[in-house]
Amino acid sequence: MAQHISRKELKKDEIRETLAHGAEAVISHQRFAAILVVAAVAVGLAIVGWRWYSERQTVRASVALEEAMKIFQARIRAPGSPEEPGELTYVEEKNKYEDAAKKFSEVARNYSRTRPGQVARYYAALSHEQLGRHEQALKELKELERSAHKEYAALARFQLAAVYAKTGKLEEAATLLRQLADKPTALVPRALVLLSLADQLRRSNPEEAVKIYEQIKKDFPKSTLSEEAEKRLETLASKS
Repeated sequence: MAQHISRKELKKDEIRETLAHGAEAVISHQRFAAILVVAAVAVGLAIVGWRWYSERQTVRASVALEEAMKIFQARIRAPGSPEEPGELTYVEEKNKYEDAAKKFSEVARNYSRTRPGQVARYYAALSHEQLGRHEQALKELKELERSAHKEYAALARFQLAAVYAKTGKLEEAATLLRQLADKPTALVPRALVLLSLADQLRRSNPEEAVKIYEQIKKDFPKSTLSEEAEKRLETLASKS
């Protein structure tokens, strides 16, 4: 009987121990779950905070970009001619693009992670190009190509090709345009790239230029670029 009782007590001890371990496991699990919840909340707050910060930065960048664009698009007036009330004008084009380059570069530097900041870098390059600063324009465009959204990166490569062509680097320009033609984007469509490529080949390889113009007419028959290709073909024919 005593042996039987001791077994029962032993069984009870085992049950108590099992329950104790189970309780510890539940408590441990609850603590772990609580840690996960706290971590999830922290991550969620960080994401919300980043989105809020990113949206505010984008808004600020958009305002700054708009101010810079007013300079870039400002009218050049003759000395002594009147200005419209509230209108921003310049007498010398050089001064306009100097101011625009500074403003666009400032926006690009302060808001480089935003879309408006990337657009500002592109226009900074255009401003430098207008001033004949091709190396500075190339620097801005290459930075944009590396860091921007794919659409703006393609736009940067398209403008790089234009600067290369202007500075006598025709092979580099043609290579870039062929690459862009194979992978067109919304901002840099295939027809536009092909037209630019053909324009660059008019002197060095007129036969290929004719083929590309004909290709544009065939592939994009109802576009304005098809009409431009037809005009260029007529010009080439008149010279031959």
